[in-house]
Amino acid sequence: MGGVAAGGGERVEDMTDASQESLAGIKGISEEEYLHCIRCGLCSYTCPVYRVLVTETFSPRGRVALIRAAGQAEVDPGKNFGDKFYSCTLCAACSQVCPSGVKVDELLLGIREELAGRDLLPPALAHLSRTIRETHNISGEDNTVRLIWSENLEHPPIGSGRETAEVVYFVGCVGSFFPRSYAIPQAFVQTLETAGVDYALLGGNEWCCGYPLLVNGLPSEAEEAIRHNVARVRATGASKIVFTCPSCYHIWKHTYPQIAGSEMDALEMLHATEFLADLIDQGKLHLREMNQTVTYHDPCDLGRKSKVYEAPRRVLQSIPGLTLVEMSDNRENSLCCGGGGNLETYEAELVTALSARRLAQAKQTGAQVIVSACQQCERTLANASRQQRARLRVLDITEVVWKATEL
Repeated sequence: MGGVAAGGGERVEDMTDASQESLAGIKGISEEEYLHCIRCGLCSYTCPVYRVLVTETFSPRGRVALIRAAGQAEVDPGKNFGDKFYSCTLCAACSQVCPSGVKVDELLLGIREELAGRDLLPPALAHLSRTIRETHNISGEDNTVRLIWSENLEHPPIGSGRETAEVVYFVGCVGSFFPRSYAIPQAFVQTLETAGVDYALLGGNEWCCGYPLLVNGLPSEAEEAIRHNVARVRATGASKIVFTCPSCYHIWKHTYPQIAGSEMDALEMLHATEFLADLIDQGKLHLREMNQTVTYHDPCDLGRKSKVYEAPRRVLQSIPGLTLVEMSDNRENSLCCGGGGNLETYEAELVTALSARRLAQAKQTGAQVIVSACQQCERTLANASRQQRARLRVLDITEVVWKATEL
């Protein structure tokens, strides 16, 4: 079968796999959604993956063309077809700039769901999904050890084992199980205790938020985790849930209410940067001087996809002596670090290339430290800095605040 025409006269290579049936009538995707694309190509130059690979079928425009061709039974799905949709961070930069209002990231989630439903989920991602179903976390470890990060603190977190509290701190899988990220929940709970916050940790009763399942195209499998987590939070009587992980925050804020309905009533969801900004404004945290120049990296799930831009900047600007300089691409135009969309599981080398591009922008600012507000962003950017032997530290904003907190 011949290729599918994309904008600018380029041709999308043949995606045919005769062993599979076509994707005509893609579930949950109406024709109007992809026909709105005018193929102008503006999205291509905001797409971090396209800017590395410079291949039309890896551009948002090319992916929409493939969805259209599949919907019209012009191509059949196979590994080569699916590769174009899993090699994406789901950063939503394309949707941000589309003049026609095409929600490309939503289309990509829809096609992933369709592919997963036809058993076309790549082996690595299928393994990740099984791991989450069986162990309730992304690392495959015994979920009862979710508080392992707290073991080298001077004292156990006050929130550990609490049955009731005003605030629940939902740690997330990366902070709970990845040693490189232990410093984030360690810093945050110590800051909460210094500010006198009445908080609880769910420990082993906390399950993966379900976001990795959702972006794998398995929303129905995420539902069990959603209902479980909501029930555990409601059992504490808490009125607020706070997250250091933007992905956990994003799914709780935007997907949980669709599943849990009235069970979410009266629950306020805050990212740690919003919560910290409020503590500072209320005079519950006093910050000492830090004479450093830092640049802030907007995580995609927190910034572009959840519209939280000012809170982290307010927090950093509240630290005496700290100078904040912006990267050339910031706020809604922030360049993805490469850590989203389960891309690390599917194509780790591509993540390395994407994070190197973001590190280059940080180096141009002359800052001494890259500050982010996401465990995954910190991991990818720190790896890039180490690989390039750059003289740039990478810290999460919770670590910066704890270092600046007067005891």
